[in-house]
Amino acid sequence: MDLGLQGKAAIVAASSRGIGKAVAARLAEEGADVIIASRTPEAIEAAAEEMRQGARGRVVAMAADVTSAADCAALVEAAQRHFGRVDILVNNAGGPPLGPIMQFEEEDWLNAFRLNFLSTLRLSRGVVPIMQQQGGGAIVNIVSYVVRQPAMLLALSNGIRAGVIGMARSLANEMGPHGIRVNNVLPGRIATERIVQIDRARAQREGKSYDEIVAEWDRRIPLGRSGQPGEVGDLVAFLASSRASYLTGLSVLIDGGLVQGLM
Repeated sequence: MDLGLQGKAAIVAASSRGIGKAVAARLAEEGADVIIASRTPEAIEAAAEEMRQGARGRVVAMAADVTSAADCAALVEAAQRHFGRVDILVNNAGGPPLGPIMQFEEEDWLNAFRLNFLSTLRLSRGVVPIMQQQGGGAIVNIVSYVVRQPAMLLALSNGIRAGVIGMARSLANEMGPHGIRVNNVLPGRIATERIVQIDRARAQREGKSYDEIVAEWDRRIPLGRSGQPGEVGDLVAFLASSRASYLTGLSVLIDGGLVQGLM
């Protein structure tokens, strides 16, 4: 299926590895021009070189910290400078530290708010005027299944990411008349470095092996395995494309059936 992304311009935050990298690579493969970013210059340049091997669109690497208002503004400016437009924004950021709610001080919550909420808000506010002028665009937020089913030791993520969903729903309502669609993707267990970190911490806490923890999770997931970053990339590319032109305000699980709710 041709997603019609050839010549579109995209920004993908936190894209030197994991889900962000897979999303950016998929968009570039479909022909979109993509600005990719992470805090580490060497890592984002290496990711860009790898993506260019299979890209039909241009891939431009930029060092940026999404907790910085100035860096968020610079990302938007870079897309305009290189591509002359912004059609797609993929908001993504690493997860906050693990731990129970009483472990964290107020500053920890503020840091998580800056990382996962303010970065989404700032980048979205940056691209909206451009998209309005162009007559439309798509914003896709990478969030987490924990907004539907809070997880142990993810207190910061459980709390802050739920706020992202509320903000995104408001933005979808307000921007619909301008042709700007806003959707959320809720990954479950995706095979990334963060999942390995979480599993190793649990194994140590419970006195089990890492392999035992992974096997337990596989038994809980109806499809019997963790997802791959590329599978999330496929979903995001679809939501960002004209093939999803009547979809906005959604929060779409990609979790192999892990979350057992009806909605």
